[in-house]
Amino acid sequence: MFRALPSNDCPTAARFAAPPGGVLTAEMRAAYARDGFLVIEDMVPPADCAALMARAEELVAGFDPGTVSSVFSTRGQVHGRDRYFQESGNKIRFFFEEEAFDAAGLLRQDKRLSINKIGHAQHDLDPVFRRFSRLPQLATLASRPGGLGLAEPLLLQSMYIFKQPRIGGEVGWHQDSTFLYTEPLSVVGLWFALEDATVENGCLWALPGGHLGPLRERWRRKDGALVMERLDDTPWQEEGAVPLEAKRGTLVVLHGKLPHGSLPNRSERSRHAYTLHLIDGACCYAEDNWLQRGADLPLKGFDVSL
Repeated sequence: MFRALPSNDCPTAARFAAPPGGVLTAEMRAAYARDGFLVIEDMVPPADCAALMARAEELVAGFDPGTVSSVFSTRGQVHGRDRYFQESGNKIRFFFEEEAFDAAGLLRQDKRLSINKIGHAQHDLDPVFRRFSRLPQLATLASRPGGLGLAEPLLLQSMYIFKQPRIGGEVGWHQDSTFLYTEPLSVVGLWFALEDATVENGCLWALPGGHLGPLRERWRRKDGALVMERLDDTPWQEEGAVPLEAKRGTLVVLHGKLPHGSLPNRSERSRHAYTLHLIDGACCYAEDNWLQRGADLPLKGFDVSL
């Protein structure tokens, strides 16, 4: 991963005010086509951010860490060998930071400061997350004709990311379509800053225009295991990286082929965020994707009555 510049030396990304009703302007659509991302400030009100954070605290409080010690790390995708992770596509499960445990396998600090993320179906299974994930402005932003152009937007995966103080782990350069593959490619990431995200506490970084290049890898099921297959050896153009600093309530929209990642959080402040991944139901969702949903919990769209 790259080395971050001091805040006052960093290049800046284009920013936009929240569009009324979620209808993207022509300027926003052009920026998304050019850069592969949008930074939309004040997209969700502070009260909604606070409600999601409070609910996450409740879920963690009810989680017994003695029942599981699954660690989430992008280094080598070690969680891919973990059934607890592999079977989380239709559940609400908890994953620890790499540095949460000491040499004896015990938590170094309270569990609420040790969790990396909650995933991956709280947008369907929890009422607070379900309501937030289906805010009317998000449905408009995702759809045709005034949004991102998904013919049949489906809510595939959700993650509540804590980016804990001092031990928040690095997330290396990746493209979301590597993990959530459709033909043709259609995945879109909606990343919500629930707290201010800065260079100091591990904000997102992106490579503007990188979505116009090839998909580098595919992470898929093969012969009963999850494997990473290399598709293209084109190197990342890291010198063009920009930080996507975001104030609370900001939405960052991420194209499925956009290279993005984040550095470790060594600061004293957490960087809570919520990510929702959408796909187009008009596209074919690969049967060998890691995340699969059974007939008991089919994918749904933005209709809150479903």
